[in-house]
Amino acid sequence: MAHTDHLAMRRVLRREIACTIGLLTDDQDFRTMRRYRSFTFDDHTAYLQQVEALLRTRAAQGGHTTVALFDPEEFAAFCAGTGLDPDTPASRSRYTAELAATGPNLPYDGRPLGEIVPDLVDEAVRQATWEYAATLLTRLGPCAACGEDIGRAAFTRASDLLTRILATAPPGERHLVCSIRSTPESLLAVLHADTEATRTAQLDEAEVLEFTTVLALGLATSSPGGLVLRASTPGIPDRVYGWRLRGDALAPLTAGEVFDAYCTDVETGDPISPEPGVDYGAPPDLGDDGPAPGHRR
Repeated sequence: MAHTDHLAMRRVLRREIACTIGLLTDDQDFRTMRRYRSFTFDDHTAYLQQVEALLRTRAAQGGHTTVALFDPEEFAAFCAGTGLDPDTPASRSRYTAELAATGPNLPYDGRPLGEIVPDLVDEAVRQATWEYAATLLTRLGPCAACGEDIGRAAFTRASDLLTRILATAPPGERHLVCSIRSTPESLLAVLHADTEATRTAQLDEAEVLEFTTVLALGLATSSPGGLVLRASTPGIPDRVYGWRLRGDALAPLTAGEVFDAYCTDVETGDPISPEPGVDYGAPPDLGDDGPAPGHRR
């Protein structure tokens, strides 16, 4: 009887343990891991099928599982930095545990793995974009004239502009895109903001942080770029409008400029038929006091 009780308690404890699975999403990463003798999988498709079966089993047993993006190069660097042997399951487990706290990951929600993988990759891109933009902001240093931290001031400025944009946007689903053309890489950030009847915006904090950081970098460096918002409200045509970055301010685009941007093929420059049920217009007044005094590094 005591043995049965112990097994029952272990099953209960097993449900209490959170688990993270480091997933090799593409075939090239999978082939890279095969150089380790302790990595016994030899077929990527079969590997993905086994991972999905494990995820479903844990979900059926009431367990919580997080899926993290396993990067072989970062794993090798992690092992080199910690003195671990990369050719052991224990080292892979240690790295996966680290991913649970710091890397791109998503909770398993029962969807097929084929639907989760694109979202996981998007999460990785979003995190990398934020880290890159944040690093560049930090490197800007203090203003030579006033001593104020340029990156911090630009982030505050970007936060204020985003608040104004959301406050003046129509209710419903809002989709914002900020793009800056910087050197050496251009950056793109996306923010989804849905409002309820109370007009309270439902925001993802990670998206807000990334979006604000990218916008701040564009403002701080006076990089070419822009911000476009698409608002979808039931019963009326979607509204699309935007701004271009100008110094540490946003200059409104005209209705014609927004129309041209949305109705031109980016790669070929050929015109594209306008989307039915969409109103391409000028943005509302943000009530902005204008750009802050310029900084000089």
